[in-house]
Amino acid sequence: MPLTPIPANAFTKIAVGIDRPEDVVVAKDGRVFASDHQCAVAEIFSDGTFKRLGPKGGAPNGINMDPQGRILIANFGIYDREEGPLQRFDPATGLHETLLAEVDGKRLTSANYPVMDRDGNIWCANSTHAETWPQALDGRTDGFIFVLRPDGSASLVAEGLKFPNGMALSADHKTLYCAQTSGADVMAFDILPSCKLGPGRRYGPQLGALQDPGAPAADPHSLGYTDGVGMDAEGNLWVCLPAADKVVAITPSLEVVTVIHDLTGEVVNHPTNVTWGGADLKDLYIGSIRAGYVLKGRSPVPGLPLIHQL
Repeated sequence: MPLTPIPANAFTKIAVGIDRPEDVVVAKDGRVFASDHQCAVAEIFSDGTFKRLGPKGGAPNGINMDPQGRILIANFGIYDREEGPLQRFDPATGLHETLLAEVDGKRLTSANYPVMDRDGNIWCANSTHAETWPQALDGRTDGFIFVLRPDGSASLVAEGLKFPNGMALSADHKTLYCAQTSGADVMAFDILPSCKLGPGRRYGPQLGALQDPGAPAADPHSLGYTDGVGMDAEGNLWVCLPAADKVVAITPSLEVVTVIHDLTGEVVNHPTNVTWGGADLKDLYIGSIRAGYVLKGRSPVPGLPLIHQL
């Protein structure tokens, strides 16, 4: 099925009034949750209203879910100059816990996005150790990816990355994709035995321009600062470009297709993550670091089911 472009006016704004809804996750039973700067996570109801759950602390960023329905939270603490651990919140019990605060002697300051594989391993990015997160967009290579195994052990699996951000797994769980925000690209890593990663390689082309320090401001619609990524059922990797108010997809043949582009930014405003839900996995949700709402629309292709949706 072709990746038909989705016009901005095809989306509905829901959860209006939410604070920094960077990501969305949809449970197998259809419940919808979003990041919220004022709590652990917010639940979005079918009428578009939302309810805040759990304690406030740091900046919940990328979120995902385990098969037990517990929400994995990458806390981008650097946003508030706080620590940035990997956390978990259980909507059923209200238990909010820190799963990991440091790995191999490196503290987590900017956990960004978690994804769980079929073996229960949680792969997560830590974007930077810069003092503030805007400083980290200068191309420095202090970001890393780590893995937390079901037995509680953890280790670094990739280092020297340019602000690693959103992540996704291939359908066979043999490849991990990770956006490099200040590289304007996506890296692919082979998943090796014993929860190790092979060398990273660029997946597809650079997806836009980067702002050169001291240079005149670039056209924002040309900027390629990559953020969240998501895999659809046909093997297209959707990539959010928040500075450009755009979402593109890298096809299996490495062609880049623009799926969404709001030239006004009035609806699709700084999109940061895409998520699929609904009975046919064609309900499309888009999070944002700037808009005070979540977008809901229909996708031309279904999303790839995540581990908690199987």
